[in-house]
Amino acid sequence: MEKELASVFLQAKYDAPNLKIVWADQGYRGKLEKSVPMVCGWKLAIVNKTEKGFKVLPRRWVVERTFAWLGRNRKLSKDYEENPHNSEALVYISMIRLMLKWLALAEPSGSYIATNTS
Repeated sequence: MEKELASVFLQAKYDAPNLKIVWADQGYRGKLEKSVPMVCGWKLAIVNKTEKGFKVLPRRWVVERTFAWLGRNRKLSKDYEENPHNSEALVYISMIRLMLKWLALAEPSGSYIATNTS
């Protein structure tokens, strides 16, 4: 499993050169905690459970919220796709749609000026 995660981190290093910190669950404590900073140059922050029972963990809510946003899209609510590239494309489309929605809400009303192109 650690070899698979290491390959994911190396691919992420190539895809996201500006990445500085990665948050992870306690399950990723171990060799990755030492190798990720050495190989990728990132800080690997392990989010620890401090109490028994349910408690919102720091930064974990960001991931859960993003999964909830993605799950609102019908095609992403279940794993329908056989090809992982199709699923990845659907995630991109979903997040683009979400960002466009935020941008549209951020504009003050009446700021859109329709132009006649004819």
